[in-house]
Amino acid sequence: MTGLQYMSGFGNEHVSEDPRCPGALPEGQNNPQVCPYGLYAEQLSGSAFTCPRPTNKRSWLYRILPSVCHKPFKPLKEGHLTHNWDEVEPDPNQLRWKPFEIPKDSQNKLDFVSGLHTLCGAGEPRGRNGIAIHIFVCNASMLNRCLYNSDGDFLIVPQQGKLLITTEFGKMLVEPNEICVIQQGMRFSVEVFGETRGYILEVYGAHFELPDLGPIGANGLANPRDFLVPVAWYEDRQVPGGYTVISKYQGKLFAAQQDFSPFNVVAWHGNYTPYKYHLEKFMVINSVAFDHADPSIFTVLTAKSTRPGVALADFVIFPPRWGVADNTFRPPYYHRNCMSEFMGLIKGHYEAKEEGFQPGGASLHSMMTPHGPDADCFEKASKAKLEPERVAEGTMAFMFESSLSLAVTKWGLQTSNRLDKNYYKCWEPLKSHFNPNCK
Repeated sequence: MTGLQYMSGFGNEHVSEDPRCPGALPEGQNNPQVCPYGLYAEQLSGSAFTCPRPTNKRSWLYRILPSVCHKPFKPLKEGHLTHNWDEVEPDPNQLRWKPFEIPKDSQNKLDFVSGLHTLCGAGEPRGRNGIAIHIFVCNASMLNRCLYNSDGDFLIVPQQGKLLITTEFGKMLVEPNEICVIQQGMRFSVEVFGETRGYILEVYGAHFELPDLGPIGANGLANPRDFLVPVAWYEDRQVPGGYTVISKYQGKLFAAQQDFSPFNVVAWHGNYTPYKYHLEKFMVINSVAFDHADPSIFTVLTAKSTRPGVALADFVIFPPRWGVADNTFRPPYYHRNCMSEFMGLIKGHYEAKEEGFQPGGASLHSMMTPHGPDADCFEKASKAKLEPERVAEGTMAFMFESSLSLAVTKWGLQTSNRLDKNYYKCWEPLKSHFNPNCK
């Protein structure tokens, strides 16, 4: 695990072969009549063949057996995974969840798949337009089973416990304060090392991109070189008892059996890969004169919609930084938004609500639902002496922001039993300071 290697670069054309089989990549072509070492050539397409070059995504995999070698898929119980957005009536209130509970190993063994719980979402995977937000809680590794998502991409944010993710492209170790993206169709298995929890943003019909920088210039925010891609690694392992391949397809789970490990890719090349990123690498842009800048300046990745400038979903972080704005209310401003804002906390204390919003918990401020600092934060920030100060030291909060109006699932509102029904009370102490005789 300590010896894992990576290649750097976002969306690059990478080439990799397991050093145990030098020369496994064909030279000068993709699918020769006979591949080196007797391998099978298989293309994984992440975009239509005819997409323009800047958005054309595909990789060629050279594997011991092709992925088509499996028994028929059969339905698998989904548990709390869903895309049914009509389970319960809509709720426009400000919503906050206490940290989601991780079952003890002795109570209930859950791996990454069985520990998936859908919290909210919108859209439909069959129409290839929408998102879902899931919570994962697990205490066991995936043994002789893997998952691939036919519906879209997973952006995974571990909050507690590290993930050793084996993919067809190689292995990645993803720890809290890192993220990874497993793109549509890529098979992966997750090994954990104890009680583990995190968040997932799933997008249907779009891939994540780096946001355009505009007048910021050529450098800043998440730099392409800091995204890491695994190197080829394979196992030629027979599984007489059966290896289970799980497909998330049209919002449902299906399982197929095969008698070998799917992680049998000896070499690969292409620009359609899984990748990871450490959030401490983010180059923060902030106001250095006055006023609070909009949180879009903290965008790490975006999944674009068909409307220019409007995201299907953004992944935004609130990292440690300097606050220096003069004559300014420095915490986040009070806000009503045409977007939906889901927030999670990896570690520390979020500046606008230091009490109640806890690591491993979450909040949702739906479309046009007002939100902002609690009363305690407002009073402190309004009277604070404005000096250069470190903001969010030891903290990492994040936001999944979407142009879609998100519906909360029955699990989120009821079954999880983690909804904080007193959330609204944090604003009740706010009082009027208005005096028409004093400007």
